[in-house]
Amino acid sequence: MNILVTGAAGFIGSHLCERLLQDKKHSVIGIDGWISNKSIKQRNLSALLDAKNPKFRFLRANLLDADLHRLLSNIDVVYHLAGMPGVRSSWGNDFQQYVSNNILATQRLLEACKGQPLKKFIYVSTSSVYGEKDGKVSEDASTNPLSPYGVSKLSCEHLCKVYQKNEGIPVVILRYFTVYGPRQRPDMAFHRFVHRILQGKPVPVYGDGRQRRDFTYISDCVAGTASVLEAEDVIGETLNIGGKERASVLDVIDILQELFHQKIEIDFIGDPKGEPKQTWADIEKAGKLLNYHPLMPLRSGLEQEIGYLKDFYKERKE
Repeated sequence: MNILVTGAAGFIGSHLCERLLQDKKHSVIGIDGWISNKSIKQRNLSALLDAKNPKFRFLRANLLDADLHRLLSNIDVVYHLAGMPGVRSSWGNDFQQYVSNNILATQRLLEACKGQPLKKFIYVSTSSVYGEKDGKVSEDASTNPLSPYGVSKLSCEHLCKVYQKNEGIPVVILRYFTVYGPRQRPDMAFHRFVHRILQGKPVPVYGDGRQRRDFTYISDCVAGTASVLEAEDVIGETLNIGGKERASVLDVIDILQELFHQKIEIDFIGDPKGEPKQTWADIEKAGKLLNYHPLMPLRSGLEQEIGYLKDFYKERKE
């Protein structure tokens, strides 16, 4: 199967490319505009590029100006992960970047998919579209995003559904819940926590630290995402991809103290804007349709991320 992965050099996209290529039947074209963290994205792809896998081809290009019709020639499945991430940076004038790289880029890609014999168009969205909810959240819950970022991702979901209804594009929507692990972006919480600990500095925590998240380890996330390829009866569906374990931010810091064998100083830095107090994915639907069952406990996942970041920051010093 010929697969296009947008955002291929990102945290999740690079892992997904590697996972898809484990099946020798697949060829993958990865595209990424490297609009941020260029050196990190280059590192994310290093294993694939250094191996010179004939089944993998990478194109450094932005969806806003790439020749998408040519790119989509002979493509069977599209995984659309590209976009501008981050809740806190989506306010003010920076929202223009979210409009361009999320909404406009998605619309342009969907336009290019019109008339293509695609088997699936898999759009990667986020739990941020739900907003503040109590208890487990199923896919049919109302959507009330709390941030401009969430608004941009929900807008893309609506675009996907419009193009499915009017153009027959075979859309599947995945909503990720707080993905973590090796290659996590520097602005994401666990990466920031571990980096500050390695520097011997206090860990910055928004709010009171009691906010709870459904943490999804990267290998679980990509396993669920890759399984959409072979899944039946998923066209038109929206599916939550959540983790094995929920915890508060303070719970995470307690685990980090155990793993680092040291007391961690916390720097409380004010209430977060645009973030819910808790997230909790109902993944029953993904379990039925994708046979999705996350496996990684939070403590073990944190150990993996710590090991990766120790090597990452050692390299940057050398």
